[in-house]
Amino acid sequence: MVGERRINGHLLARLVGPDAGGRPYYRTLGRAVSGLILDGRVPTFTRLPAERDLAAALGVSRNTVTAAYTWLRENGFLDSRQGAGSWTVLPDGGTSSGVLLPRTEHVDLGVAAPAAVDGIQHAARLAVDQLAAHVGGIGYNPRGLPELRHAIARRYVERGLPTGPEQIFVTGGAMHAVAMLMDMLTEPGDSLLMESPTYPHAVDAARRLEARVRTVGVTPSGWDMEHVLDAFRRIKPAAAYLIPDFQNPTGVLMDDEERAAVAAEARRAGSMLVVDEGVAELAIDSGDLPAPLAAHDTDGRIFTVGSAAKTFWGGLRIGWIRTTPPMVERLTSARQRLDLSSSLLDQLTVTHLLADTLRIRAERSRQLRRNRDALVTALREHLPGWEFTRPSGGLVLWAGLPRAAATALADSAAEHGVHLAPGPLFGADGTLERRVRLAYTHPPEVLAEGVERLARAWAQTLSRPARPGSGLYV
Repeated sequence: MVGERRINGHLLARLVGPDAGGRPYYRTLGRAVSGLILDGRVPTFTRLPAERDLAAALGVSRNTVTAAYTWLRENGFLDSRQGAGSWTVLPDGGTSSGVLLPRTEHVDLGVAAPAAVDGIQHAARLAVDQLAAHVGGIGYNPRGLPELRHAIARRYVERGLPTGPEQIFVTGGAMHAVAMLMDMLTEPGDSLLMESPTYPHAVDAARRLEARVRTVGVTPSGWDMEHVLDAFRRIKPAAAYLIPDFQNPTGVLMDDEERAAVAAEARRAGSMLVVDEGVAELAIDSGDLPAPLAAHDTDGRIFTVGSAAKTFWGGLRIGWIRTTPPMVERLTSARQRLDLSSSLLDQLTVTHLLADTLRIRAERSRQLRRNRDALVTALREHLPGWEFTRPSGGLVLWAGLPRAAATALADSAAEHGVHLAPGPLFGADGTLERRVRLAYTHPPEVLAEGVERLARAWAQTLSRPARPGSGLYV
């Protein structure tokens, strides 16, 4: 892996930013680069530019860059070999792995799963009533129930993306869709471009397929588009997995111009795009939303993944893929290795809910705005040193800690009855120890109590000596 990723002096200088005025400057530079590594914006095992090149890009002496690289090596962020250059690493103990499992006995800020919407029981009763029309058949619909495929296609049309039911393939949830697409679009050893941070189960799926995961950073301000487009040019990945709508976990929204640029660069690179729209319907603040990324598709290389889980309820295991009709047929054939069909009853239920999407979206938006604002207020009161950007949609808030201690905080939080998702869970290589993801799917009073407990857990974390992260948390 060493040497396969590179970053040039111009791009690293831009990511470092202007001189913040700290002295000596070599230490300021070293800390800036280590921060980029910890935040996942410069992945581990990335070859750094030659000292001369970075010095020229920054407008400083080569001795300054040499001293900064030495500081990075001494602090465990850089490894070097004579004749092979220097590449980024993490200090010992800077990794974390885990699973996102709910803890019913805790205030759960870790799992972004809202309760069922009003009307779901009525939709389920209507679905049961319709079973009589289906029980005479075999019950299998490998492409998906025709009524549901029509309803999903109609929703894309309402969002401004012309779509026919023959372009829809129904799956057993979003992750089923993502796993199927990664399996179809990549071979072992292929490069697969992903954001960092990103949804951890998608990274797991890529690794199970033995894809070579390559990352581009996403910050609370959004995508560094120069870095993203440069990655397509350099890596020419077989596929890329992106979350342009209220990205998980940062909550940022890719604008129309950025979507068009990504689609165009993927086309030039010959890369397929897997676009996760799991929370695309969950805008909170008013304003026009960008068109789906697939609106910029000209040759059928964008696969859009949708799901009923976040909009309606996680208990409905229904997802879908919007693609071309020939790819729907390929997916239908490939599905037989995994399963034969999604639940008929769930498909009928989701069909009825899609007919009520506008009311449900408005209801969800009111709930999430109330919850988000309560979380923001509680954080500002009890944890004023934490940094975050108020998300305009989605289910989560990406908070920055004053100290790289996310894994230790998760352990302390559990002792105080709070389930937390530490940043390293969302990185591809153990980074992001300065970040935690907080879900605002609970009512305001629960969130307020959770943050009060979290503040006590943070104080406890600060009082303890730093220690390596644990291997598993729930």
